[in-house]
Amino acid sequence: MKTTQTSYPRSKIKILLLENISDSAVEELNQSGYAEIKRLSGALGEADLIREIKGVHILGIRSKTRVTEKVLEKADKLLAIGAFCIGVNQIDLKSATQKGVAVFNAPYSNTRSVAELVIGLCVILIRRIADKNIAAHNGVWLKEAKGSFELRGKTLGIIGYGNIGSQVSVMAESLGINVVYYDVLTKLPHGNAKQIRDLKELLKQSNIVTLHVPSDATTRNMINEKTLSAMRKGTIFLNYSRGDVVDLEALKKAIENGTIGGAAIDVFPDEPERNGDEFTTVLQNLPNVILTPHVGGSTEEAQANIGLDVTAKLINYTELGTSNGSHTVPELNLPPQAGTHRILHIHENVPGVLSEINSKLSTRGINITAQYLKTNDQIGYVILDIDRKLSREAFEILKAVKGTIKTRMVY
Repeated sequence: MKTTQTSYPRSKIKILLLENISDSAVEELNQSGYAEIKRLSGALGEADLIREIKGVHILGIRSKTRVTEKVLEKADKLLAIGAFCIGVNQIDLKSATQKGVAVFNAPYSNTRSVAELVIGLCVILIRRIADKNIAAHNGVWLKEAKGSFELRGKTLGIIGYGNIGSQVSVMAESLGINVVYYDVLTKLPHGNAKQIRDLKELLKQSNIVTLHVPSDATTRNMINEKTLSAMRKGTIFLNYSRGDVVDLEALKKAIENGTIGGAAIDVFPDEPERNGDEFTTVLQNLPNVILTPHVGGSTEEAQANIGLDVTAKLINYTELGTSNGSHTVPELNLPPQAGTHRILHIHENVPGVLSEINSKLSTRGINITAQYLKTNDQIGYVILDIDRKLSREAFEILKAVKGTIKTRMVY
C-alpha cells in the first residue's frame, strides 16, 4: 500500500546516486514521484562525498564508494543508504546505526550471475583454455589434450554455502560434479552435496576450490600459505567473493610451484576506483590465470534486479517506515491503519524510552492506534500510528523524548 502523499513531499526529497546505478532504479523512483535525483557516474572519495552529501535524504552507492564516519557526520538530512550490490562492508555500519540511518542492500539479486560465471570459469580453467587463447592470439597453435580435463567426476569444494555457494552447488551437480562444502554454520545441502566440517579436509578432497565468503575478522587471508599447501597438486582455485580473503603472494607461489593448476580471481585487496585506471597485481602474467575486474555479478539482468530490489526497500522505508532488510535500523513492518498519521521514532537503546513515549502521549490524551518497537544493541525503533487530529502535537512530544536520535512523520 502506498500513501497518497508523504508529509515531506516526494518532489523535495533529494537523492544522490553514484557509480552508474541501473536505470531501473531511477525509473522506479520517478514513477513513485521522486524527481530530485542527481546521478554521478563514478565513485566519490571522502572529501567529495562530504561536499555532495549535504542536504541529501537518500544516498545510493555500489561497492567503490566508502561511507565513513566523517561522511555520516556531515550528512545533515540523510535518512537511508541504498547499497546497490551484495555487500555493505564499504559503509561504516556502526556510525550509520548511531545516526539512525537505515542501510539496505540486495544480497540475492545477482546470485545467478556469479554462479553462472564460476561454472563457466571452471570449464575454461580445467581445460587450460586461457593459455590456448593467448597462444592463438599470438599466432601459436597449441592443439593438445595434455593437462586438459573434463569436469564430470571431479570434486568441487565450496567454501561458504550461502546464496551463491549453494546455487553453484546445484549447477555443478547438473554437470556430474561431486560437491562438498565448508561453512561455519550447519547448512542443509542442496542435492547430493555434503558438508565437511574441517576446512583442511575439504581442501584435500577437492579438485576445484571456490570461495563464497564475506569479509570479516574470521575470513581475512583464510587462503594463505598453510591452507594452500593442504590442496591437491594441480587444484583449480577461484575467488569471486572478497579481495582480502586470499593472500595473493602465497597464491602466486602456489601457482608457480604447481600446487594451483589454474586460478580465476575477480576481487582484490586494492582495486581502482574508476574504469580505465591502472591496475596491478602479483598474479599478472601467470599461466592459466584469469583476472577479471570485479564483474562477478555485473550482468544487465543483475543490475536491473538490484536496482528494483534496493529502490523498493528505500521507498518503503521513506513512505511507510518499513525497515525490512536494514542492516542498521531494526527491522519493522507495520501495516497502515485507517484514519491515522504515522510517526517514526529512532532513539538510543536505553531503558524507559517506550514508557516515556506512552506516558507523555497518554497525559496529553493522545490515542495510539498501533505501535511497534524493536531494538538492537545500539538503537530502538518505534513506529506509531496516531489519530490524525493529534498527530502534530504527538510529533512535537516525541522529538523531546530523552535519547531521541531521529523523529519523522511519514504521512
